[in-house]
Amino acid sequence: MRTERPPYVLIALLLGSGGYLLLRNFRLLPEVDLTPYAPLLLVLLGAQLLLQGDLGISWAAQTFGVTRGTVRAASLEAYSGELDIKLRALRREGRLIAGSYTARSRPDLAVRGETAYLTMQRGRTWLFSIADWEVGLARDLPWNLLLSAFLGEIEADLRGIPINRAELGSGFGDIRLVLPELVGQGVRAFSTFGSVTAAVPEGCAVIVRVRSKPFARVQIDERHFVRLADDLYATLNHAEAERLTYAEIGSRFGTLRLLSVAAGQV
Repeated sequence: MRTERPPYVLIALLLGSGGYLLLRNFRLLPEVDLTPYAPLLLVLLGAQLLLQGDLGISWAAQTFGVTRGTVRAASLEAYSGELDIKLRALRREGRLIAGSYTARSRPDLAVRGETAYLTMQRGRTWLFSIADWEVGLARDLPWNLLLSAFLGEIEADLRGIPINRAELGSGFGDIRLVLPELVGQGVRAFSTFGSVTAAVPEGCAVIVRVRSKPFARVQIDERHFVRLADDLYATLNHAEAERLTYAEIGSRFGTLRLLSVAAGQV
């Protein structure tokens, strides 16, 4: 998590006051009585509170939590731009989603029928508010995920989360993904210039399509995966498994890694 900085209003006051006093000391400004303009500062502070809800533009991450309610399915769309996204399963029950977010990019929630739709957008906050997003999801209902970044990285540990469909994409950032045990339509992760690492929990039966472009590199842990076709790999237990997880990873210029991860290993 990036370090917190002072609010914008405080920075403006310090720079403005210091600059004014410096110019006055060198007699570069005429003698002016600023006392009549003092109420203007109160007006500006009041307008900031009214419009933004705080005294300045915050660099710090802010925490949030949404209760579980009665919904039976959920969808999360997150567009983080240059910010990193870290996603995992919630440890506590009773909440739909919880974590931390960049100032004023708190998830929007809409409920239609029995499905909750959550949206997080980088563009809603100030350009230089750069705290990363850390998000935890409920374990007791199926999720559809759409996570997108440009410069930022995506780190998604989906163990313990029932996933119907998940799409992860990044322009320059890396993607690190731990596949879930329960998947409906599948999981897809693609980065144009970054690397994509897909880790399969021990005991899961998975078939993974590795879409490598001419400038991409492929690293497969052959101790845990067998090659079924040119771009298709599977865990050693896929033939006798009752349920299979399907995933697809790809990159144009990065490295594609497929490996196994032990239970409890981060």
